[in-house]
Amino acid sequence: MLKRRLLAPGPTPVPEEGLLRQAQPMYHHRTPEFRALLTEVMELLRYVYQTKNESVIFVSAGTGAMEASVVNLLTPRDTALVVRGGKFGERWSELCEAYGRPVVNLDVPWGEAVTPEGLSRALQAHPEVKAVFTQLCETSTGVLTDIAALSPVVHQAGALLVVDGISAVGAVEFRMDDWGVDALVVGSQKALMAPPGLATATLSPAAWERVKANPSRGYYFDLVLNQKGLAAYDPAFTPAITLFEALRVGLRLLRTEGMEQVWARHRVTAEGVRVGVRAMGLKVYPKQPSDSLTAITLPEGVDGDKVVKMLRDEEGFIIAGGQGKLKGKLCRIAHMGYIDSYDCLVALAALERVLRRVGVKVPAGAAVAATLDYYCTHDAVPAKS
Repeated sequence: MLKRRLLAPGPTPVPEEGLLRQAQPMYHHRTPEFRALLTEVMELLRYVYQTKNESVIFVSAGTGAMEASVVNLLTPRDTALVVRGGKFGERWSELCEAYGRPVVNLDVPWGEAVTPEGLSRALQAHPEVKAVFTQLCETSTGVLTDIAALSPVVHQAGALLVVDGISAVGAVEFRMDDWGVDALVVGSQKALMAPPGLATATLSPAAWERVKANPSRGYYFDLVLNQKGLAAYDPAFTPAITLFEALRVGLRLLRTEGMEQVWARHRVTAEGVRVGVRAMGLKVYPKQPSDSLTAITLPEGVDGDKVVKMLRDEEGFIIAGGQGKLKGKLCRIAHMGYIDSYDCLVALAALERVLRRVGVKVPAGAAVAATLDYYCTHDAVPAKS
């Protein structure tokens, strides 16, 4: 028997209650039942995102909300500055180019986060920039960006700050209003603990002013059209009711635990994984790692894609490999959402086992012992649901 365990950085495991809610009889979306569901989901999103702003919810992948942000916030004459330090920073650029929006690319070394000083220099060189697009966590490298430090730099330049929080919000500290974020995009399938298929775009008042003045907002991803429908509890397009039900379950769990505790728990779980990685003699790839996933540099000569495949086919663990120029060089283990410290302990044991099979001299149990010792001296007890 091969038991499957999902520790990829998206999709992530869905709580049992969320799975069961999707098996309930279908109902119509223009009913008091859906209105109550939508009302609660909106309230919970405000809490999780730490904002007073309402979210627009799309039936799409997280990339749909990214696309909506580009086409609604920028007219064809508006210039974007995109921070590129991985595949998903590059996606912002690709979206801008697809819609003919002028784009300035600020490239940072993969594995590093953009600094306020570097961003300030780029904005000074390009005063025409109307919006800065970046990641909270660059999923392909596991790098965490200090959004709070970037915000004053962006606003001093008169631009809007747009953040892809898809692989981090709900796992690492994020305070939309306090940090001055103008637009946030998040997907359902990561730390929010729901299946793939829903994406949110949450805008500040300043961002809404920009959107409403834009005459070319698209159609399906028109934020004004969608926001009006949600405000009237009459979505512009048919909502994915079962996914909303699952999302409510995940959001309720976050609210019950409390975001401060959620962030603290992820911090401990993530650091335990990093301790175990180093105990194996391996390196954590990013200099500023996110607490939502850990990107691990594999030894020279080890085929990372083979390691990921062996973990899946022989051990039952689904993790992720490297992307782009890191393909075959990394493996990435998630520890967000409905993944706890015990999942991570077993995943490290499986990684040790596979690495030994491909010839890496890893002391048996080194990672598990180091990680367990860390968890025993820190509070990594799974939260009560």
